[in-house]
Amino acid sequence: MPPQIQLRPASIADLALLQHWDEQPHTIASDPDDKWNWEEELLKTPDWREQLIAELDGRPIGCIQIIDPQLEETHYWGEVPPKLRAIDIWIGEASDLGKGYGTVMMHLALRRCFQAPEVTAVLIDPLESNVQAHRFYERLGFQLVEKRRFDEDDCMVYRLERGRYFELFPNSSL
Repeated sequence: MPPQIQLRPASIADLALLQHWDEQPHTIASDPDDKWNWEEELLKTPDWREQLIAELDGRPIGCIQIIDPQLEETHYWGEVPPKLRAIDIWIGEASDLGKGYGTVMMHLALRRCFQAPEVTAVLIDPLESNVQAHRFYERLGFQLVEKRRFDEDDCMVYRLERGRYFELFPNSSL
């Protein structure tokens, strides 16, 4: 049976936890140039973003950010069509890696994205060097779109179409 993980909105009460997770070697290795500015971002609730904490039996284990890349204020994704979402996901502690938590978290995030009937696809952008992440996303049905440079990072852009997700995971009903 998969781990029982729940998602809840992140809040300013999670500040110390998120800052701690940002300092973990595996988190830094997955995105060394990221500066989340949690003390500011946790106080904002724009319509185009959800910041979520994943909890296993009430214990925080990871974080997910879901955005509308067309509406996101920094235009990180550049010019993108409407009806997309983009996901950032990470496990906070190295001791929680390799236990299937990330897979469950991604399924929860993808279901959340596809609950909106207008959402046609989801984007992700792991570092080019993070081959383990590429395999993880490919197992979930994501397909490579392009290699792309975001700020200082060489990334691989992957996309998961709505129909492909439900074809691969028919029991992921909304």
